[in-house]
Amino acid sequence: MTNASGLAAPPAGAGTLALLGGDPIGAPTRPQYPRFTDRARERVDELLRTGPMVGLSKEHPQVGEAEAAIATWHGVERCLTTASGHAALHAALIGLEITAGAEVITTPYSWGASTSPILHNGAVPVYADVDPDRGLLDPDSVREAIGPRTEAILVTHIFGQPADMTALRELADAKGLALIEDGSQAHGARHRGRRVGCFGDVSGFSCMGGKLLATTEAGYLVTGREDVYWKAILSCQHAGGTEHPGRTAEPGFPSDLLPFSDSLNYTYRLGVLNAVLLVEQLAKLDAENDARRRNRDRFLEAIEGVGSVRAPDYPDGDPVFHMVTLNFVPEHAGVSKETYLAALQAEGAPVFSYITTPLHRLERLRPDTPAPRVMWSEHLRRAGVDYAALELPGCDAKVERSIEMSWNWIDDDPAAMAQLGAAFVKVEQHLDALREHDRRAG
Repeated sequence: MTNASGLAAPPAGAGTLALLGGDPIGAPTRPQYPRFTDRARERVDELLRTGPMVGLSKEHPQVGEAEAAIATWHGVERCLTTASGHAALHAALIGLEITAGAEVITTPYSWGASTSPILHNGAVPVYADVDPDRGLLDPDSVREAIGPRTEAILVTHIFGQPADMTALRELADAKGLALIEDGSQAHGARHRGRRVGCFGDVSGFSCMGGKLLATTEAGYLVTGREDVYWKAILSCQHAGGTEHPGRTAEPGFPSDLLPFSDSLNYTYRLGVLNAVLLVEQLAKLDAENDARRRNRDRFLEAIEGVGSVRAPDYPDGDPVFHMVTLNFVPEHAGVSKETYLAALQAEGAPVFSYITTPLHRLERLRPDTPAPRVMWSEHLRRAGVDYAALELPGCDAKVERSIEMSWNWIDDDPAAMAQLGAAFVKVEQHLDALREHDRRAG
C-alpha cells in the first residue's frame, strides 16, 4: 500500500524513529560473502595435498590457468596475476615506465590505493574533477589538467560504475597519453557494451575478499601491449633460475630484456591457492553481478517516492554495484547528512559514506606535513605541488552528499530489498520529527 505522497505504507510498529526511541525496522540478514563452491574447496584441498606450492610464472599449471581465463574473459591478450590490486596498478606504471616526476592525471574521489602506486613509482598525481552524481572522472576536467609533464591518465571505476571510457580514450590518443584503468571495484562493468579493462593501455584489478571477484588477497593486470607486460614482469615477478620456472621461461620473453632480469624486484606474484580461487570465482561472476543489478532495481522500487536521496543514472554504462551509491538531498530532507545517516543506521540500514576526505585533502600529501617521511615526500616537494589550493567542486559535492551501501547481494532477495527500502521510507515519513531532533542537537 502507498499513501498520498506515493510512499509505501509504514510497517507495523513504525510509529517512531528508532533514533528517537522507537522500534527499528531491523537489518536484513546478509548473505555469506565471499562464497566458494564445493569444486573450489576441493581444488584448493587437492593443491594443498599435492602441490606445487611455488608458482613463479604461467609454467605453474594453476597460475597459467588463471591468467588465461582472466585474459579471455576480458577479451585482452595478456594477464599478469599479482598479490593485490595495488601491486597490479604499480606494475602497470612500471610497465609503462612512468616515473621520475612524470605527471599522472587521476581522480581525487577514490580510495588511496589508486593514488599510492603513482607515488610509489616516483610519479606525481594531478587531480582532475569528477561528476557530482557518480563521482567518476570528468573528461573535460582531465583535458584542462593536461600539462607538459603529463604522461598518463589513471581512471577509477568507483563503486562498479564505468567511467566514460570513450571520451577518455579519445582524449588520451589525441594527446599521446597512456590510459590506465583501475577496475578494482568493477569486474564485469561495461561501457557501451564492452567490459572495463579493455579500454586502457593497461588495467589493474583487486581481488581481495570483499571485491566482486573475491579470493583472499589477490589482483591482476590485463593489457594488450606486449611491451608493458614484459617490462612489468621484469620488476614485479620472479625471473626463475631455480627448479621452479620463472617468467623468463615463458614463451616470448624478450631477448633484449634478459640482461636486466635479476632479483631486484617487488614480490608481487600471486599465491597459487588464490590462482585456483580466481578461476572458480570467475566462472560464476557474471551470474552474481546480474543478481546485484536485479537487487539494486528492487531496492530503488522500494524507495520510490523518497525525496531525501537520489540514485545516479547510467546512460552509457552497465554498472556491477560493488557498492550502491546514492546522493543525499539536504534541501528536501531539511537535516544534516550525519543526522540522516544516523537515523537510517538506527533502523538497521547498513549505510555509510565511503569517501569522507578527497585524496587531494589528505594530510600526508601536503608538502609541509609533519607526518613521518615516506618515499614520495621529497619528490612531491620538488614538484612544487599544492593540492590544498585545488578547487574541485564536483568532488566536494559528491563527498558532501554521497551515501553508500556495500552490495554483496549475490542471490535474488526481494524480502531483504523490501526491508532495506522500508528503513528509508520510515525515515522519510518522519522527517518533521528528525528536523526537530536536528534543531535541538544543533
